[in-house]
This record gives sequence, structure tokens and C-alpha cells, in this order.
Amino acid sequence: MAPAPSIPKAAFWMALSIASFLAMSIAGRETTAELNVFQVLEMRSVIGFFILMPLVMMNGGFAAMRTERPLAHIARNVIHYSGQAAWLYALTLIPLAVLISIEFTTPIWTAILAVSFLGEKLSKARLTAIALGLIGVVIIVRPNAGSMDPGHLVVLGAAVCFGISMVMVKSLTRTDSVVRIIFWMLLIQSAVGLVPALYDWRNPSLALWPWIVVIAFSGMSSHFCLARALAYADATIISPMDFLRVPLSALVGWLLYHEQIDIFTAGGAALILAGNLLNLQRKAPQVAEAEAATS
Repeated sequence: MAPAPSIPKAAFWMALSIASFLAMSIAGRETTAELNVFQVLEMRSVIGFFILMPLVMMNGGFAAMRTERPLAHIARNVIHYSGQAAWLYALTLIPLAVLISIEFTTPIWTAILAVSFLGEKLSKARLTAIALGLIGVVIIVRPNAGSMDPGHLVVLGAAVCFGISMVMVKSLTRTDSVVRIIFWMLLIQSAVGLVPALYDWRNPSLALWPWIVVIAFSGMSSHFCLARALAYADATIISPMDFLRVPLSALVGWLLYHEQIDIFTAGGAALILAGNLLNLQRKAPQVAEAEAATS
């Protein structure tokens, strides 16, 4: 049975997912400075698979990981792997805050696809939250005509892949457990990325291994927590919550990479936060009624 809808639980798991994504961004920048993108993805998937094993054993072992929707898992993970490869490659081309900002065209595709294929409703509150978030992103990025960097286009392609992937994860949560979804993600992506990873394999330096462990753990935990959040709320609610990664990434860039936070970044972050608060406030009464009906 799917868990009862709960905004507080969805927000909790989404907060952990955002923290994991930020850790993965930092580790991704450090590892791709020495290794190629495909090797980083392969090591992340293989190490993450072993990190997941205790949860697999606690949830019925390998027998419980069987799924009736193998093709859906394969399709979702091929798309997601493509997005991850594009995202990591863009991380070597453009600043972290800019990358995360452009990535947040993802909710546009997520909302459209969730309405089209999952039957979710796109309410005025959700539309407003997404609109405010996207306006905030545009203010932070401040794109000028003719100044589009190739890295911007790569991230835009990744965002489309992530939007499709998020909708497919939401669909999978209706039939498969979160552990099963992550199990198949790591297994399939390990297989998909093996050949390109071996093509230009390099032995990592000793100093790089802590970052490799971080990206492996955060790569697994970010999607585990995201899947848990999607189990408690619609994709069109979860996506605006994820907008908080934009101001948080700007903060990380300022603390670790000395990127300055200007008035445009602050203003864009304020709009993003306002959109999230509006979305959560408007949805709360409906969720309360749903929880009361199931208690």
C-alpha cells in the first residue's frame, strides 16, 4: 500500500535529498577534476550498490527486489543516466550556482509530464509556485541575448532528462518500494556505464577516494530520499520544494569557491522561497483531510 499523503514527511525527506544533492555537487566537482565523467558515474553506482546492501537485506533480500515492471526501470535509468552524465559534464564547464539555477527548468517538464501521464492536477497554487521559482532562477542567471554558454545547453538537456525521470519515479512508487527502485537504479546504471567508463579508466589518487565515497553515498541517498518524498506527495509539489537548492548552492559557492552573492541572487532566492511557502501553505488543508480520512 502507498503511504498516506503527508506534506511534513515529504518536506523532511526532500530536505535530506537536497542536502545529499549539494554534497554530490561538491564531490562531483572534485572528482571530475581528475577523472572522466563516465568513470565517476560508474564508481558511484558500484560503490553505492554495496552501500545499499544492508537496506536490501533488511527489506527481504534479493527476492524482494523482483519487479513486475523491468522495462519501466530500464527506461527510467537510461534516461536518468544520460541526464547525470550531462550534468556532471556541465559541472566542468560552468560555475556551480549557474548550473543548479539552469537545472531548475526541470519542474516545467516534471509538471507537464505529471499532468499528462500521471493524472495529477496543476492547481493555481502549484502554477504560482513554479512561476515564482522560475522567475527567481532567471533573475539569478540573468541570461543575455547571444551569451548562452555550451554548458548552459548541456544542463538544459540534463534538466529535461531529470523531469522525465522524476515522473517515472513517481509512477514506480505506486508499485515498487523505494529500496527496490534504488536497487534497480544502481544495478542498471552500473551496466549501462561500464563500457564508456573502461574506455578511459584512470586509477584515482589516494586523496580523491574520500570524494569518491561521498559522491557514491550521496548519489544513492539523494535518490532514496527523493523517492521517499515522492511517495508522500505529488511530483508537482516536490519539484517546487527542490527550488531551495538554488540559494543553497549559491551559499555553498560563496563559502567554498568564493563566488559572490549579489542582489540579484538574493532577490531570486527570495522569490523561490516565497513560491515554496505558498505551495506548502495552500496544499496543507487538502493533505490534512486525506490523512484524517485514512486514520
